[in-house]
Amino acid sequence: MIYLAPSAVIVGDVTIRSGSSVWHNAVLRGDLDSIVVGRETSIQDNATVHVDHGLPATIGDRVTVGHGAVVHASRIGDECLLGMNATVLSGAEVGDGSIVAAGAVVPEKAIVPPGSIFGGVPARKIGEVTEGLRRRIALSAKVYTELAAKSLPAAEDLTANPELRIRVAHTEEFRRLLEGE
Repeated sequence: MIYLAPSAVIVGDVTIRSGSSVWHNAVLRGDLDSIVVGRETSIQDNATVHVDHGLPATIGDRVTVGHGAVVHASRIGDECLLGMNATVLSGAEVGDGSIVAAGAVVPEKAIVPPGSIFGGVPARKIGEVTEGLRRRIALSAKVYTELAAKSLPAAEDLTANPELRIRVAHTEEFRRLLEGE
């Protein structure tokens, strides 16, 4: 089962796996490509996940996407924490076990190595994730999974449906420019 707040907006080609939650006023818009949310991941209040044509958004298992965070056409590894109002831009990758600090902006195509802490605008490496921080990431996933099960309506896992993608003129050109082709 997954847990969806009544005010969450989920449209397009979106997969949400077991134990995950999408909180109040969060938006997952898989209109131009796919969104995949792993197991026991929380997309918290007012967060936005969106995609570009040819650039899906993938969020791993046991990830906390903080209040107001934006994940745009990027890949977030397993067991990560994105702080409140953090932004991860198109083509960026956040490695497993990493933290993106509150308010940080990870630039397009940036790579956050596994186990790193990135902060600032633009985000840069400010430290390594310690064992204590790894434990906090794990506890965040457990707390939000339990809280969701006790406070949000349950639903069946969502499965991808590529037929729900929308083709828009110039999206391929936009993707090529982003990728530097």
